[in-house]
Order: sequence, then C-alpha cells, then structure tokens
Amino acid sequence: MSIWSPISWKTKPITQDVRYEDPKEVEDVVAALGRLPPLVTSWEVERLRELLAEAQQGRRFLLQGGDCAESLSDCRSDIITNRQKIILQMSLVLIHGGHRPVIRVGRIAGQYAKPRSKPTEVRGGVELPSYFGDLVNRPEFTPEARRADPKLLLACYHHAAMTLNFVRSLSDGGFADVHHPEYWDLSFFRQAAVPGELREEYEQTTRKLSEALRFMEALGERTVADLSRVDFYTSHEGLNLHYESAQTRQVPWREGWYDLTTHLPWIGERTRALDGAHVEFFRGIRNPVGVKLGPSVSPEDAVRLAEALNPDNEPGKLVLITRMGAQKVADALPPVVEAMRRAGRLVLWVCDPMHGNTVSTSSGIKTRNFQEVLREVEQSFDVHEKLGSYLGGVHFELTGEDVTECVGGAVGITEQDLERNYATLCDPRLNYRQALEMSFHIARRMSRLPRAPRP
Repeated sequence: MSIWSPISWKTKPITQDVRYEDPKEVEDVVAALGRLPPLVTSWEVERLRELLAEAQQGRRFLLQGGDCAESLSDCRSDIITNRQKIILQMSLVLIHGGHRPVIRVGRIAGQYAKPRSKPTEVRGGVELPSYFGDLVNRPEFTPEARRADPKLLLACYHHAAMTLNFVRSLSDGGFADVHHPEYWDLSFFRQAAVPGELREEYEQTTRKLSEALRFMEALGERTVADLSRVDFYTSHEGLNLHYESAQTRQVPWREGWYDLTTHLPWIGERTRALDGAHVEFFRGIRNPVGVKLGPSVSPEDAVRLAEALNPDNEPGKLVLITRMGAQKVADALPPVVEAMRRAGRLVLWVCDPMHGNTVSTSSGIKTRNFQEVLREVEQSFDVHEKLGSYLGGVHFELTGEDVTECVGGAVGITEQDLERNYATLCDPRLNYRQALEMSFHIARRMSRLPRAPRP
C-alpha cells in the first residue's frame, strides 16, 4: 500500500465531502486545532484496545450509545449527566445478565457531524445545503446557517473538551444513585404492555442487582463508587477528516500515530469505500476503529476492509458494527461472519439495530419501532451463536431525556405521540425508559449464553 501520513487521505476520493468556500480559512483553522492539547490520551486508547481484545474473546461486552448528533447547545450539565446515567444503568443490568464486564463507550464529545443522503434539501421551493451537524453548519434553514463554516471545527473542539472534563468528573464518583436500582425510574415495568412473567423477571433482576451492590459495599467497607471507578470511553463517526487529522499526532515513548479527538472513531456505511479517503486515513492510526456494515456489503469487501484497516491482524483493533435491519439480518449477516472466520480475521462483532430499522410515518416523521430494534439484536445473537462466533456488543442511538422519537416499548409510544417531544436534530433515539427496557431484554438474552471463557 502507499505511504501513509495524517494528510494522505487528501489524495483519495472523498464522499460526504464538506464544500468550504475559503480554503485558506480552513487551513488556518486546522493549524490552530493542531496546536491545541489532545482531547484524549494515547494510554487511554491503548487500554481500550486491550479491553476490546478481551471482548473479541467473549470475556467482555461493549455497550456503545449516545446521541445521533450532538449539538453545541446541548453542552449542559443536566443533559450530559442524564446521558451518562442511562449508559451506566444499562451497563449494570448487562453485567448482571451477561456475567461479564461491560465496556462503556459513549457517542459523545465529538459526535457533531452527520452524513446525509443528499447534499441539499428543498423547502418551499428554496434549495440550501443539508445540515451536516454542528461541526459543519447549523440546522436553521437560512443561507447563513447552512454555509459550511470552518470556525465550527474550533467551536466543537472546545465544547468536546468541556464535555469530556465534566464526564471525567462524573466518572470519579458523581453517580452514587446509579448504584441503587431501587431508585431508578422503573415505572414502565408496571405497564399493561409488559407480560406478568416478564414483569416479575425484571423486578427479580432489580432486587438481585440491589442486593449484589449492597453486598459489594459491605464486603469492601467502601461505597460501590469507590470500588468501581467508572472507565468511560468516547466515540464518534470520523466524518470530517480536517478535524480528525488536525488532532492526529505521535506521542513520546509510543510508536505510530494516534487520532486524539476520541478513543474509538468509526467509519460510516456511506464512507467505507476501500479506495476512499476515510479508509485511507483510518488505516494509519493506532486507535481501534469501527466500521458500519449494512446489508449490501459483500463478504469479500468486508474481508478486504478488515485487511486494509488491520493489516497485521492485531487484537482489539477492528470493530465491525453491523446495521442490517430486522428484515435482512438473518440472511445478510451469516455470509459476512463466515467469510471473516475463513480469512482468520480478528474482529469484534457489534450490532447497531437502529439504522437498518428507520421508517417514516404517514406524516413524514422518521421513527424506529422498539420491537424491530430488539428483534435485530436477538437475531444477531442467534446468528453468532449458531456460527460459533460472539456478538460482543451493541450500538444504540439513545438519550437520557424523555423524548418521543421511537414508537413502541412498554411505555407504549404511538405515532400520535411522536410530536409531543420529538427533539432530535437527525435520527430518532430511544428515550430513557426505552433504553433501560432494552437493556433488560438484552440481559435476558445474554443470560442464556455460555459463561465468559477464562483468560
């Protein structure tokens, strides 16, 4: 392959390209970004690689979740706290059901860019550039807001830094109430939509989880927060390569280059072309890298992607995030898993059940059905179990807020409810209660898996 550098991606064709008006302004902003401190550290990145390698062996489970697109205006303590709290609560449920540690990764502190199916949109006969996330432009439908503004790269960096600072403070003990499931909002257990047998199972799990956490506190003579300081990692789609490459650098005492905007960047379904700029950039960094794979991916292309992004077949380096859709996963996933096994490629398999199950209502509102999302997760478990593989994680778009964007679940959100609090800037997210309910379903399925193998 050709010689790699942090800017060799500029020699390749790039999809989802940002059309900036002033190249000199972009150059100045990128130079300024390159002088700023990194957002994460290389040792955190290397630690995550170690954990992901264990997840590839079935000894850990990855929970990756957060906003479809962060906004600068959501850099608020309450929103960040609620988002972290639901991920931590979900992880405790999964630990209890799956009998293995959970790696917590948030789509946070950098998920400011979003790919779009069309570069422009039309409203009332007016055509303007599409909204590509706050890293690129703004959501208001005006020429000024939709202009690609390089200064937003710096604004998003500063907001990511503030978010990370607060997240780290929370992780150092700001979640004492998370360790008391009896205080969680579990009112959805009592909804008529939840069968009595399942409701009893939920309540029993909650009781056992509370007892186990109290036992840990008594045994250690310390609080659970002290016993288990939370390791929390960040992720985002590495869509804007100006932003990613500006913070890519070498560090003392380590070989290679690190993208220090995040711990776990991923390549989207729309940007995974083998000869494209995104694969070129991400093949050269030491970070673990995720790749979204939709139902159209061929087994051969999946293997070639694995070879390009992890040529030395290193453990913990590559995360394949499948987003097939509940209607297609049973047919589309097995050939890809089999091809990767025959090629001997080391990968962590993760299910993203959100993107393949997006539909529009009769009034044109994008939504997702809770049952279809759950069905894709369960079918993915079935496929991997049948083929002797591991489903090592799940990837959700979710929020800790009480939004009404996805239909279904025990809370019984219907199409008529969507407009009550439909707040997303791009894609529909599971709300707090739906996300927590989903974790109980997944934990129930994980409890039927063999115990995690010993190292």
